[in-house]
Amino acid sequence: MKPGLTVLGNVAIDRVDDSEPTPGGCPAFLGNSLMEIEVSARVVTRLAAEDRWLFESLLDSYPVPITVLPATTTNAFQLRYQGENRKMIVDAIGDTWTPADIDAASIETEWVHIAPLLRDEFPLATLQYLADTGHRISFDGQGLVRESRIGELVENGGFDPATLRALTVLKLAEEEASIVIRTHPTVESVTQLAVPEVVVTLGSAGCEIFADAKYHRVPVIRPVHNVHTTGAGDAFAVGFAAFRSLGVDLVGSAVQASNLVVKMLESRL
Repeated sequence: MKPGLTVLGNVAIDRVDDSEPTPGGCPAFLGNSLMEIEVSARVVTRLAAEDRWLFESLLDSYPVPITVLPATTTNAFQLRYQGENRKMIVDAIGDTWTPADIDAASIETEWVHIAPLLRDEFPLATLQYLADTGHRISFDGQGLVRESRIGELVENGGFDPATLRALTVLKLAEEEASIVIRTHPTVESVTQLAVPEVVVTLGSAGCEIFADAKYHRVPVIRPVHNVHTTGAGDAFAVGFAAFRSLGVDLVGSAVQASNLVVKMLESRL
């Protein structure tokens, strides 16, 4: 397989603080970050034909190769911010990715980052298919805890634990970690997940890394306040996976990924 990183994930229609709809989802936030890393990268996403108008300018100027597969529905969310806290409402649920979609994506890289917006977008059969064909999978943990249902977003631990067995890297926000691990993250409790590398992000406080029965704390070089953080978790997760695909160690990958997020947030000030 080729070196580099392939990112899989649905785009979304976002309405932030009752503003006009804008492109959202992991693919909408990571293109420039991947360019800064200078990794061989490709993005594969899904989009309903009737919503393509909103994403045309994004797709036309995308800084790395991007493939758009057909979809019947585009994810859609409302997001309302209070500081670093946000409330989300699910307006539409996007398509589930199947092994046939993985074949259609024609993935050539060893490393693949999975960026689900809701639970069940990437079911166990799809993840296992990727793992069985020799890929190393980085996975955004919001795809474990976010229920796939219309209305105010509900987060709980109703995911299939077998989903974890296909993963190489699991990225969890602090709130997601409390749901997935069911207790405070420690070396012992995280080891029970049986995922080789687990990263817990702490917002402006940095992140924690658990791997090989060891713990590392990585601070942020400079916190960025008073700006909406939509996409920050995506940028971090993709950055971390990209640096890992380049052979950078755990701490170095986290530091570099955090730097990418700081640059992204500062550009919004």
